[in-house]
Amino acid sequence: MRKSFEIAGITVAPGSRTVVDLPMPKQSNHSNMNMPLHVVHGRRNGPVLFISAAIHGDELNGIEVIRRVLAHKSIAKIAGTLIAIPVVNSYGLIQQSRYLPDRRDLNRSFPGSQKGSLAARLAHLFVEEVVSKCTHGIDLHTGAVHRSNLPQIRADLDDDETRKLAESFGVPVLLNASLRDGSLRGACKEYGIPVLLYEAGEALRYDESSIRAGVTGVMNVMRTLGMLPASRRKGRAYEPYIARKSVWVRATESGMMRMIVSQGEHVAKGELLGYIDDPYSGGQHAVNATHEGVVIGRLELPMVHEGDAVVHIACFEDSVSDVADEVESFQIDYTEDQIGD
Repeated sequence: MRKSFEIAGITVAPGSRTVVDLPMPKQSNHSNMNMPLHVVHGRRNGPVLFISAAIHGDELNGIEVIRRVLAHKSIAKIAGTLIAIPVVNSYGLIQQSRYLPDRRDLNRSFPGSQKGSLAARLAHLFVEEVVSKCTHGIDLHTGAVHRSNLPQIRADLDDDETRKLAESFGVPVLLNASLRDGSLRGACKEYGIPVLLYEAGEALRYDESSIRAGVTGVMNVMRTLGMLPASRRKGRAYEPYIARKSVWVRATESGMMRMIVSQGEHVAKGELLGYIDDPYSGGQHAVNATHEGVVIGRLELPMVHEGDAVVHIACFEDSVSDVADEVESFQIDYTEDQIGD
């Protein structure tokens, strides 16, 4: 018989699941705050995987991804252990904010400190109670407010195991992303834990296609890890393409941006991306691509200031037209699934 799993002072027996409320620092009005940990402890040995969402409190897609994963009937028979944290930053969720009440970014505060700021304490709590008990991780994100992201995986793709998991996730665009100081990925690396960061959609919005792709991706990773049996459904496998570089094109003027490129579109260097119109003088300024690549992020708000990031382009060593074709197929398939429901 497999041993029970211990987390936050709670014992979870093999073949069972529970929700553990991990106490967090109280709010200023002394309201209690908890981080919900959904723990599914399989009867058979296997990896310990965490799936986290809403580290930024305004990034909502991952919350729904985790709900659907936990509701999947196959989860009851997993090998290993799943720790799912649908809302890490409850403070930010309540305030519809990316940040914590101390105005810090939790994903720049890891590994944290037991005696530091609120952000440092929350990061320390997550590392001690979750990360230290895991072998693998998936962190779910969206674009920022008024910025949307094409579904993509960001990870250390020079690590063989991480790359294998990233390729299995099932999205065409993989971005080899360097570690940022204070990030959860950086803290996990100190523990030798491979982590995928899934980016898709926009803050404060549910995007059905991004959610579906996220659920499929999480389940694919769990199958690759041997936590779930192979799927009987033979869905289309998308060719993963690795981008080793990405660039933001910035506004050269202030005004109103008229975007003419879409997510996933192939753009050539110098190609027109849109116009910035001056509503006062009637002037018009072209915004052109600085590199060839595929659009993986864009500003959704028309109002821009000089220097604002407006279009995110991923650069590939492979044929960019091949990447764009695969992205288009991916987008069509998930949109058709959505319409077919």
